[in-house]
Formats: sequence, C-alpha cells, structure tokens
Amino acid sequence: MNRSESRYFATAARMDEAFLTLLAKKDFEYITIKEICEVAGVNRSTFYLHYETMSDLLSESVGRMNEQFLASMEKDSDAFSTKLRNCPRDELYLITPDYLTPYLSYIKNNKRLFRTATENAAVLGMDKSYDRMFRHVFTPILDRYGVLQQDRPYIMAFYIRGLMAIISEWLKNDCADSITYVTGVIQQCVKMPQSETTNAV
Repeated sequence: MNRSESRYFATAARMDEAFLTLLAKKDFEYITIKEICEVAGVNRSTFYLHYETMSDLLSESVGRMNEQFLASMEKDSDAFSTKLRNCPRDELYLITPDYLTPYLSYIKNNKRLFRTATENAAVLGMDKSYDRMFRHVFTPILDRYGVLQQDRPYIMAFYIRGLMAIISEWLKNDCADSITYVTGVIQQCVKMPQSETTNAV
C-alpha cells in the first residue's frame, strides 16, 4: 500500500470512528454529514470522496464490525465444526451457545450500531452479511442430516431471517433480556427435530 492509499484508508477510519462516536449520543437519522466531517476533522468533499450517502457509511461500519467478529470466530472454526460433526444428535443445534454467547455479547456492546443496522437491513443487504456469518455454523449440521444441496439455500434463508427477527426484537428492547435468556429462546426456535428423515429439517 502506497502513502496515498494509506492516507485514504486512514481518513475513512477517522470518519467511521466519528460516526460511531456520534451514534453513541444520538439516533442515526439525526446525524448529519456536517457533524461527521467536524468530528473527523475533514471537509465535506472528503466525505463524498469515500461515500455517496450516510447509508454507505453505516454499511461500511457494520461490515467492519462483522468482519472483526468473523475473524475472531474463524480462529476456532475447525474445532467448532469438529464438535458439531461429532456431538450426539440430541445435542445438535443449528445455533449453539458456543457461537451465540460471544455474538450476542458483541451485539449488546455495539447495540446502537446494530439496532440501526437492523432498522435499515434491506438497504444494507444484511441478509448477505448474516449468510456468510452463519454459514460455517450451518454447514456441518446440514451435512450430518444429509440435507440436499439444492434445499440448503431455502433452509438457510428460513433460519437466518428468524435469527435476525429475534435479534431485532431484542435490540428494540435495548437488549434488556439477558444473553442467556435470548440464547435459550433462539435455541428453542431452531433446534433440529429428532427425526432421521431429511424432510424433518
């Protein structure tokens, strides 16, 4: 990376930090480009060099958060996948506490950003982000149940949208319920039925 590129990304990072600072104090719809520029110490033309709209900045901030979380989870993904492939069937969940607890903690610690993201999910294409995030959790379980490849996109869509709905409801309530409680609710919703047939998925 040359000096010009380094400066470009450093400026983007400053605007992202400014955005998160302002988001901690007020709702997304009340944050202006002028405020972002003032807090980041850049001019308005610099903002437009990086983003077309505030939604673009929001999308990048959420993307960066999710990338950071994914990077931390993928360090343990091999051991996690092995556990899912080898555990008894009655312990086989589509989403386990090993995965949910750190993720829900991450959301709670950044709840204003994630609440804003869920409110703008369609604009931000959040389904694609969650699809990638949960794929390494779903895949070994669907493998164990012998689910056909052509069925998997439908099953993934069903569970991911359900998870997003529960998380969105939790965020609306300012994450008032405990992480343990929300984990239990999600597990109750997504536990695989005890059936040997693929159609039971």
